[in-house]
Amino acid sequence: MLGLVFLLQKLRDWLGLERDMVVMIVTVLILTLGGQMWAKYVPKYLEYLGASTLIIGLYGSIKAVVMALYQYPGGWVSDKLGPKRALVAFTFTAMAGYLIYLFAPDWRLFLVGTLFVLVWDSMSQPAIFSLIGETLKKSRRAIGFSVQSVLKRLPIIVAPPLGGYLIEAYGLEWGMKIGFSVSIALALLAVVFQEKFYAKTGGGDRKIGGRILAVWREMDRGLKRLLVSDIFARLASNIIGVYVVLYALNVLGASPVEYGLLISVQMTTSILSYFPAAKLADIYGRKPFITLTFTFFALFPLALALVPSAAFLPLAFVIAGLREIGEPARKALIVDLAERSHKGRAIGLYYLIREGVMIPAPLIGGFLWDMSPQLMFLTAFAVGALGVLLFISSKIEG
Repeated sequence: MLGLVFLLQKLRDWLGLERDMVVMIVTVLILTLGGQMWAKYVPKYLEYLGASTLIIGLYGSIKAVVMALYQYPGGWVSDKLGPKRALVAFTFTAMAGYLIYLFAPDWRLFLVGTLFVLVWDSMSQPAIFSLIGETLKKSRRAIGFSVQSVLKRLPIIVAPPLGGYLIEAYGLEWGMKIGFSVSIALALLAVVFQEKFYAKTGGGDRKIGGRILAVWREMDRGLKRLLVSDIFARLASNIIGVYVVLYALNVLGASPVEYGLLISVQMTTSILSYFPAAKLADIYGRKPFITLTFTFFALFPLALALVPSAAFLPLAFVIAGLREIGEPARKALIVDLAERSHKGRAIGLYYLIREGVMIPAPLIGGFLWDMSPQLMFLTAFAVGALGVLLFISSKIEG
């Protein structure tokens, strides 16, 4: 018995499962479980609500704008209130967005709800990074991010197929509304769980300033170089992002359940790669694994352009899953480099800039889609490949 307790303690230490880490991870898991039941089908739901292809592209651009603009305020709030209190507030705000989604009669009000829903997706990111940075030592951060990422993605294995089943069983409208209702209930559960179990510690820095230029000037040069390469990788993803489901369903003829299973394939591939890659990155350095991540970001749109039918889509989604192989290493490197500046705000500014550049990407994708889906995918591949070359040539230590 004592031996089992010792082994469990060693496993907990190896995985970085400190109390606040566990609470944060469970919160992320709960919210992801609800959101991923419907998130991948939003473009199709917007189509049902009367949105045109360009409006669907506008939805993607609104997401990009909000993801960009919310990042720095998210870091500021995290620095000011402390990451734990900030995460509770962000959960409440996202729940309001789910309510708007549930009752939205058309695509216009649905887009308004997106402004609230994305508070969790974007503002929480600097707070999560800061919490991991505060809780874990540098040598354990990649494995900490890996645990968080794996548990976040476990619901994505089951939630999209479940969402696809609800759509097929109850129709698109009521299938989506059931998913929104589940998200509301789980968000409320997440708030109660955080309030009860986060360790009671002091808040953040009440006297912080918010000047972006000062934070940029103090940002580590290595972090800036990583940002440039990351931008190209994400452009490759965001140009095609909202159109992948339309390509699979409308062009290649996959069903909603089949598409949900493809997301499961992607997430399973990601999960299987996380722990070995993260532990090796903590031991041997971050850069080789980040390089692999950027490479697979470029290869995913190329694979989509080359698949001849829906039967070959699982191969493309395996590649999509491998995009995550260096994500724990990339996130750990961001925290390592941000510690030399204002942590929450430096992380927020990093993502503000990265996501800001993504704003026109879905509209560019829509323009290219109207000419040819293959042209859209090949353009995204070229952009991603440039990001890989820039990162390989950069002198980043990590």
